[in-house]
This record gives sequence, C-alpha cells and structure tokens, in this order.
Amino acid sequence: MSREIEEQNITRINQNGKEYILIGTAHVSKKSAEQVKEVIERERPDTVCVELDEQRYQSIVQGDKWKETDIFKVIKDRKATFLLMNLAISSFQKRMAKQLGIQAGQEMIQGIESAKETGAELVLADRNIQVTFSRIWGNVGFTGKSKLLMQIIYSIFSNENISEEELEKLKSKDMLEGMLNEFTETSPRLKKPLIDERDQYLSQKIKDAPGKKIVAVLGAAHVPGIKEEIKKDHDLERLNERPPKSKLPKIIGWGIPIFILALIAYTFISNPDAGMQQSLSWILWNGGFSALGVAIGMGHPLAILTAFVAAPITSLNPLLAAGWFAGAVQAYFKRPNVADFDRLSEDVLSVKGFWSNKVTRVLLIVVLANLGSSLGTFIGGADVIRLFFKNL
Repeated sequence: MSREIEEQNITRINQNGKEYILIGTAHVSKKSAEQVKEVIERERPDTVCVELDEQRYQSIVQGDKWKETDIFKVIKDRKATFLLMNLAISSFQKRMAKQLGIQAGQEMIQGIESAKETGAELVLADRNIQVTFSRIWGNVGFTGKSKLLMQIIYSIFSNENISEEELEKLKSKDMLEGMLNEFTETSPRLKKPLIDERDQYLSQKIKDAPGKKIVAVLGAAHVPGIKEEIKKDHDLERLNERPPKSKLPKIIGWGIPIFILALIAYTFISNPDAGMQQSLSWILWNGGFSALGVAIGMGHPLAILTAFVAAPITSLNPLLAAGWFAGAVQAYFKRPNVADFDRLSEDVLSVKGFWSNKVTRVLLIVVLANLGSSLGTFIGGADVIRLFFKNL
C-alpha cells in the first residue's frame, strides 16, 4: 500500500515501510536550491537521490575535466556530434542561469552538499546521458535526426531572455524537453526515451535506495511519472540497453554507393562524355556542400579543401565521413589549447563563443561537413540518375 501527500513542489509517498520525499525543481531556479537545502536539513533523510548520472556528477565535482579532452580521440571515436549536443544543452541551461544570476544545476549541487552535511548517503539516480541520447537517436529516424540536430544548433543561436515567472513554468518540463520543445511536439516518439523511460529508471533507483527515509531531488517534469512508476518494478538492465542497430541503414548505406557507381560505370561504357558529366556532378555537389559546411563553421582553408576532396569519396563508403577528415585537419592547424578548454564554460553562452572557441569550432566543422556531405549525396545522386536517363 502507498500513500501520497502533496505540498508545494514536494510529494511525499509512504510505501512498503519507506517514506519517499520528492522535491520537484527547476534546474536553474534559486528558489528550488533553497528549498532543497531546507527540506534535507529538516527531514534528515537516510539517503538523498539526485537526478544526475556519473558523468554529469563528475563534471560538477571536477569542473576542469574538459582540459583532459583529446579532440582527436573525440573525432576518432565518433563522439563529436554527442559532445556538441552536450555543449549545446549546457549552453541553454547556463544562459538561463546566468541571466538570473545563479549557478546552473544549483539545486543538484545543493543536494550533493546537503547530503554530505547531514551524513546522508548520496545516490546518483539518473540514467547515463549517452544511453538516453542513444535511445533518442535510435527512435527518431533519419528525418528526425536531421530535425534534432537543427533544433540543437538553433538553440545555440537563440538569445531569448526569460523571466523568473516563465522559468517557474519550466518546472513542468524536463531541461532537455524544454530545450527541444518544438521538436517534442512534432515527434512524440522522443518523449518515451527522454521522459517516460527515465521516469521508470529514476523511480527504481529511488526505490532501491538504502534507508527508511529518502529525499529525491528531481526536475519537476519527472515527478508525476515517478509517482506512478514507483508503484511498479522496473528492469534497470533493460532500460540501460542501447537500441540494436537496424540493418536497414547499413543496407541503404552500401546500396546507394553501389547503385551510383554502377550507373556511372554503365554510362561511361555507353557514353564516356555523359559518364564524365555524372562524375563531375557527384564531385561538385558532394564536395561543394561539405566544403560549404566547413566554411560556415569558419574552418581553416585546408579543412575546407579537405572536405571538398573527401566528401565525394566518403559518401561512397559508409565506414567513413567527410567531417572526420575535415575536423582532424582543423584540429591539426588550429589545435585547442588549455586556454580554450578554460574558456569553454563561458564561450558556450554565446554564438560568437561557439564559433571563436577552437574546441567547439572543431566539433561544428565535423557536424556541418557531414550534414553538407549528406545533402550533397542526395542532390548529387539525383543528378547522376537524371543524367543516366537523359543519355539512355
């Protein structure tokens, strides 16, 4: 049997001899941080659960961790897009926090500090953010991936001010959901890995927390779901699984290059001049759009040239990507130094900072070169097909 009592931003659940006190917070609200401190000091819980995973916890307790980042390893491990998404989310959160004169994630920091001060055990209750991104990424399809990237890049440009009254309304949303508000409205499938699954994960971690009295510091968007999910048992291993890779992208990834090469080869045999036209069209569309992406990212001239040369080739090999080569060249000639990593937390607060910091510029170049190459593949492929039928 369970019993729920609701106070302002606080939900108390008594279940199976344990008391759970859920504090619904806004992630950049000074009032939320003050309430977390007051509740933990008053209740003296056995355990404090915070909506953080190990990676985000480490970034809080080790603020200079960025300095250890090897940008070449990020590109090699295909994590440039993920890191850029992380920085964009951080930018969205920090801009709001800076406007209100507080520290981003202050309520989570307060939860950690208050747990230490009261002698409570600390439990990191959220799912690994890479798993969440992986499950989001596998849930939205190719069009959804493109829209998601565009929405994240748009959030970097957004310079909207927000009042504290409007901020209180954000308590009804998860931070990621707030940032991707427009996208979540048009893509309901995003809600499952972003909110629903994390509600299940968080509720199970809170249930498994040691002691009789547990305080959980949560984004308010998760409280309604957790109130229901805490009554059920959930398989954390299943929720931590990364989605199986579909064979379809691999089939398409190899199928398109083979089809394009076959068309060009056939045309060359029957009409060498038309085959040359097809080859030139493929090179110009692929290389041109990829190079344009690097130019938009204000890349080094040799990085722009690299994207132009690499894109027509990498588009024919799904194991390679033009952005990796362009990003590596950019990092070689404009290698980020300690000062760039030192400034990263401030530079992500503005569009100018994103483009001027050598770390984020490399990441932008990788992503924009790949986006340009993808666009060039579709347009160039369509033109190759057009020329094929024209010269039959």
